[in-house]
Amino acid sequence: MEKQFEILTETIQDIKSLISTFNATLVNIEKRLSSLEKMDSIEHRVEVNQIDLSDIKESLQRIEEKQSSEIHHINRRLDSHLVKLAKAEEDIIILKTK
Repeated sequence: MEKQFEILTETIQDIKSLISTFNATLVNIEKRLSSLEKMDSIEHRVEVNQIDLSDIKESLQRIEEKQSSEIHHINRRLDSHLVKLAKAEEDIIILKTK
């Protein structure tokens, strides 16, 4: 049972790590967007916006790919833990009835 709690704790840490990575990326995007407000010329804005938008798009795609695979992995781990917990509960019920 302790091992299951340890595995569940690891899973929670993985989720926290994903959220932290996503937050860091959002902060970076916010900084880039705030710098856009300070630009002077229209041509420069258009040029930088195109570069920033493509960078943002690529970053978001990488994050999405990484998160979807990691979230899929976490979901599989959670499913297996739920099955183990259900089996443990079933064993406890069987032992109580004996």
